[in-house]
Amino acid sequence: MEGILTDCVQNSLRYFMYRNAIFLCERLCAEFPSEVNLQLLATCYLQNNQAYAAYNILKGTQMALSRYLFAVACYQMDLLSEAEAALSPVNEPSAEIPNGAAGHYLMGLIYRYTDRRKNAIHHYKMALSIDPLLWAAYEELCMLGAAEEATAVFSEAAALCIQKQYLQNGLATQNLYLPNEDRNLVSSKSAGTEDISPRQLKHMQANNLRDIPGNYHGAAVSAAAASQPLNGGPSNASFYNTPSPITTQLSGVAPPPLCRNLQPNGPNLNMLGTDSSPKSTISSTIQAPRRKFVDEGKLRKISGRLFSDSGPRRSTRLAGEAGANANMSTTTVAGNGTTNSSKYLGGSKLSSVALRSVTLRKGQSWANENIDEGMRNEPFDDSRANTASTVSSSFPTSDTRSAVQEGTTVPIGGTAMNGSRIMTGASDLLGLLRILGEGYRMSCMYRCKDALDVYLKLPHKHYNTGWVLSQVGKAYFEVVDYLEAERAFTLARRASPYSLEGMDIYSTVLYHLKEDMKLSYLAQELITTDRLAPQSWCAMGNCYSLQKDHETALKNFQRAVQLNPRFAYGHTLCGHEYVALEDFENGIRSYQSALRVDARHYNSWYGLGMVYLRQEKFEFSEHHFRMAFQISPHSSVIMSYLGTAMHALKRSGEAIEMMEKAILADKKNPLPMYQKANILLSLEKFDEALEVLEELKEYAPRESGVYALMGKIYKRRNMHEKAMLHFGLALDLKPSATDVATIKAAIEKLHVPDEIEDNL
Repeated sequence: MEGILTDCVQNSLRYFMYRNAIFLCERLCAEFPSEVNLQLLATCYLQNNQAYAAYNILKGTQMALSRYLFAVACYQMDLLSEAEAALSPVNEPSAEIPNGAAGHYLMGLIYRYTDRRKNAIHHYKMALSIDPLLWAAYEELCMLGAAEEATAVFSEAAALCIQKQYLQNGLATQNLYLPNEDRNLVSSKSAGTEDISPRQLKHMQANNLRDIPGNYHGAAVSAAAASQPLNGGPSNASFYNTPSPITTQLSGVAPPPLCRNLQPNGPNLNMLGTDSSPKSTISSTIQAPRRKFVDEGKLRKISGRLFSDSGPRRSTRLAGEAGANANMSTTTVAGNGTTNSSKYLGGSKLSSVALRSVTLRKGQSWANENIDEGMRNEPFDDSRANTASTVSSSFPTSDTRSAVQEGTTVPIGGTAMNGSRIMTGASDLLGLLRILGEGYRMSCMYRCKDALDVYLKLPHKHYNTGWVLSQVGKAYFEVVDYLEAERAFTLARRASPYSLEGMDIYSTVLYHLKEDMKLSYLAQELITTDRLAPQSWCAMGNCYSLQKDHETALKNFQRAVQLNPRFAYGHTLCGHEYVALEDFENGIRSYQSALRVDARHYNSWYGLGMVYLRQEKFEFSEHHFRMAFQISPHSSVIMSYLGTAMHALKRSGEAIEMMEKAILADKKNPLPMYQKANILLSLEKFDEALEVLEELKEYAPRESGVYALMGKIYKRRNMHEKAMLHFGLALDLKPSATDVATIKAAIEKLHVPDEIEDNL
């Protein structure tokens, strides 16, 4: 009866019939009370988005898998201190983290969100050392800015570790099918396992987790974790009253360096003929918002208030008809010769000119972006679901070692494979991950042009997937090439219309291009697809913000944050809207909330710098701009405003040097040229300032601020006719109401000497 009930529960979970699974599992626990069956019941509740039920069921349990499932429930309920205590008990500081790579990954998330960066990095690296295919851990390291080169992480040593894990798992599976006496003979050769019955060995594996719910997301944990033995042999009751055995209890052989800290993992009888992957299974649903890359929030390039050193206003844009994209040719190593950066985007790179706003509205792009933590199930979301795996910790005896060396064939995924085939497959897979990992790492370091070059090395079939195209779109977005970013995101939508990966950034791209119809359509599509995704509400908020309805936009961004409190981009967008409404106090609070989620979210550092610049707190402003610059050292916009803050602090020499760097970083960005002219004007270097402005007119021929500044320079040189001409040209270009008043006031004082005007 116990075996039948267990199998029925597992089948119900496998086919997403959670209510049926919960009902049958309650019958199982009532008839056969044991901690292993409680694990299965908790798994049912976790898959059904009822973490609170799993929390109460597992509270006080001691087995390794029980502690892990309890920690998952605590993490979903934001009880991080209890989750940490479950994984690493205070009274047992040297205790093994349960569930191998998945346990270390979860511990890394807990440390990350409790501001213990070094500990988080350590556990992410431990997870990767146990399971080199745990991509989610590498993503987190990239977002923290601590990832090693992908070639070092996904190396041949990792392939050897994968091969060893698969072979060990396969041999253990084969041992189950030996006659009883032969099985006992094999078992007796393994140190520390003489007294373990087949039933106990079966329960000790308890690691076949298919999906793990995290961050209010409720994905799935496989019921195979509590699968029952075929022989139905008697169990040792004391087994359920003690902590789960660790690796050293199972084997007297010390683990190899790359496979250390592996958890006990016997064969899974119920999963034979399916994927018997030997790594801990984990889904990206445990991931926190990731970041952008960075994350990235919105940066808005803002034109300065005319004739003012107090900093630029949000409402005006120093953005004429400047080219929105820079020509970038790249050479692909994987191809046969040289290709253009738009190789896989279809046709040649767009070269048309687009309006380019000086306001950057960038999103969290890399990291966070892919995490949406609404209370829901999304078992088929390819952009979030990571490959499931199981880690084996039973090391081969002398007999099994020789069998491995002789190329023993083991069943993997329903196919018989020997050691050489496993090694070949692992090497091919790691080769693919090396390209993807290096591209993602470059993106997280904001070396976006290098990232684009790396992604071009991918085969067509991988390049033309939703995730890769979204990363390409984010990279173009970071280099302020909005037209190419839109092309990439459009192709991503076509490839994966059900995926929300990067759609918050896509909506920001459309915001900058002022594509109000496309943005409105995208927002409606996303809301229809998933009303509980923060990306959907970010798109809706951008749509209202483009219409200058900042109050409604703010409500939509707040809804995104409510759905996922760890969504740094949503907090940043709230800050932008508060600033647009002149509510600086709440704006600062929102930016700080984003930084608590992701300290590398440079857009929030930028937003704080802008607020302090407008409040004329120039020391604070410079500090926050410098923090943003250290995270994203290639951003022309950040350099421009850092230079502006330096100029306000009377450090004009340093300010001009920074403006020169900003101009070189992006020659199509008019903001640093405009600010440089302002600085030269303050230093009374009129000829140099006019020379810069004449060049700027080529990039922004319809920007009223350029002509107004030229008019001011001519006035200072007592060239009143030319001053009047340029003031008139500035008015003809329909500036904002505030700028109109400023220009008219300058015209009225045209013949008033500067000395007298300063005293008025």
